[in-house]
Amino acid sequence: MNQRSSASVESLRVTYPQWQLVLKRLLDFVVALFLLVLISPFWLLIVLWIRSDSEGPAVFTQTRVGLQGKPYTIYKFRTMVQNADALIKDKLAQVKDLEGFVFQEKDDPRITRSGRFLRKTSLDELPQLLNILLGNMSLVGPRPEVPEIAKLYTPQQRQRLNVLPGVTGLAQINGRSELTLGETMNYDLEYVRTWSFWLDLKILWQTVFVVFSGKGAY
Repeated sequence: MNQRSSASVESLRVTYPQWQLVLKRLLDFVVALFLLVLISPFWLLIVLWIRSDSEGPAVFTQTRVGLQGKPYTIYKFRTMVQNADALIKDKLAQVKDLEGFVFQEKDDPRITRSGRFLRKTSLDELPQLLNILLGNMSLVGPRPEVPEIAKLYTPQQRQRLNVLPGVTGLAQINGRSELTLGETMNYDLEYVRTWSFWLDLKILWQTVFVVFSGKGAY
């Protein structure tokens, strides 16, 4: 939440306690730094596996919409074939109704062998620890959206841009990829309305069990 004490998009008027925002940023920085140091020996192994499995760079970058609609570059381990981003843009260009749209398909043929494992275990999200250190993401928050979808937001849906996007969130512990975009949006708006530092801790705790179960990840 970038040390902001209030959210002010459209009709939403929510004041967040400043001391909780400070704790949130402190938690983000400490955990992200600790995990980066912890996984550094495995980072190279993941990179080598991705490169040997399919052509293209191991780390995938893409423009996403962040706090207050500001664009930024997100980092992920690549889980799809090299030209998948162009194919996704063609699909997004045809989206008119966000309510029933499902971004990820369970048996998407564009997903590589290594990518399927990385998605199932959520290891593909590890490079976003860099985004957290840079301050354009948080451990917990609505998942960052692509500009093609964000431009279709209604005034109410734009309220989700009042907080930093996160690696995990309410939607991720309540269905993950099995949810439609409309269902995900409802969880994101609930998070914005009810946010507290203690809610973040609860979501992080439940995320551990969701990741190990692999439910809803593909």
